[in-house]
Amino acid sequence: MITFAPNWPIRTVIFRIAGTALILGSAGMWVLPGTSVDPDLIVMKLGVSFFLLLCGMVLLMMHHVDNQPDAYFDPIRREVRVLQKNNRGRPQTVLRRSYESLGSVKFHERQMDLYDVDGSILMKLPLASPDVRQALRAQLSGMVNIAS
Repeated sequence: MITFAPNWPIRTVIFRIAGTALILGSAGMWVLPGTSVDPDLIVMKLGVSFFLLLCGMVLLMMHHVDNQPDAYFDPIRREVRVLQKNNRGRPQTVLRRSYESLGSVKFHERQMDLYDVDGSILMKLPLASPDVRQALRAQLSGMVNIAS
């Protein structure tokens, strides 16, 4: 099942603040006075600062918009494609399904659920606006069973 995570601005802001604090803390360990020049402590300080730097970078990049997969509904080929960026930053097809191979689709106010033929959920897609929901409903009507 592919889930497109909703864009929660509060969660993103909290992660960015925590990530920035961890990165500044990793640099602040070297700037603040009060530590001895013992080689053992310097190695431990280097390890802790590297760990804080990595954790901060992970928190900053966790819900970045570029990391989200994209779903494309192609009315000409009558298929849905899910593309996600690979390690080199190029889009790569993760899933390709024709409209005929989909079981049903269910529209909610801000979300669309795609179901497989066996009834299991295939994708949950957030919908940006009622116009997008109406356009997808019009495109999929007649080809995919639309459940209310």
